[in-house]
Amino acid sequence: MSSHSSEQILQTALRTINEEAAAIGLLSQYITPDFAEMVQLVLRSSGRVIVTGIGKSANIAAKMVSTFNSTGTPASFLHAADALHGDLGMIRPEDIIICLSKSGDTPEIKVLVPLLRLMGNKLIGFVGNMDSYLARNCDYVLNTSVSREACPNNLAPTASTTAQLVMGDAFAVALLECRGFTTEDFARYHPGGALGKRLYLRVADLYKSNEKPEVQTTDDMRSVLLEISSKRLGATAVLDGSKLVGIITDGDVRRMLHRELPFESFTAADVMTHNPLTTHTDVLVADVLDLMRNNHITQMLVMDKDIYVGVIHIHDILKEGII
Repeated sequence: MSSHSSEQILQTALRTINEEAAAIGLLSQYITPDFAEMVQLVLRSSGRVIVTGIGKSANIAAKMVSTFNSTGTPASFLHAADALHGDLGMIRPEDIIICLSKSGDTPEIKVLVPLLRLMGNKLIGFVGNMDSYLARNCDYVLNTSVSREACPNNLAPTASTTAQLVMGDAFAVALLECRGFTTEDFARYHPGGALGKRLYLRVADLYKSNEKPEVQTTDDMRSVLLEISSKRLGATAVLDGSKLVGIITDGDVRRMLHRELPFESFTAADVMTHNPLTTHTDVLVADVLDLMRNNHITQMLVMDKDIYVGVIHIHDILKEGII
């Protein structure tokens, strides 16, 4: 094993990044009117997109399928080797096939392509060799050629798989925009994780797990302190009858203690902040978090129409993984 200095290792990393960036930059010249025809072919189809490949191209194919499915284009992954051992049965007449291959001449591809042609499905090739068997036998071809791999031996699939990945993303995003795919659609397909929660989780989903601190304007400070302490949210709403008129936070209480008037002389109305910032049950939690950060607060009173119903705390939001 040869010894490399830290500087040499960093140079290798930078060279790899630069070579792959250059390979991506060249892809724009391969976006021809055929690209639009391929996208429109998929849009018109009532079937799925079946994406297949062998070796590292199969890994990229699997990622493309995930992207298609998550952005509104039904897709399935078919490993080219497994296709030759029974998995061809998953393909339906209305499906469109995308086949990924750098060389376009691997033995599995040469066996698989004629079978796909016999089945009558439209075949799109993502091909790194435009003189290959795959390129000559597809209905449509997307060129994903690279001048060389980032690997110093020009062998390990690196720049070529990056090119496939980027072209697949371009194809998926084009489909997404043509379908008018919205953030609401995205939330429906991504219900788990912080990303999905940012798009669908609302105040109504969180505030109900908290206590509902409240005092009346005429309550003394002992009652206010007990309410803030017992409900453990760092604040309490102040009501005049059933109408929300203010908020008292633990910071308000600390500031009150610096006044020269005796503690016992204060009521909630004397200490409260009038017209507090509030949110509503149907507001997205992600938007509430932005409001809290912009206003340097850690809790907000929650309203259902004109009725005070509870408190949402920044900790509730952060516990959901929304940051």
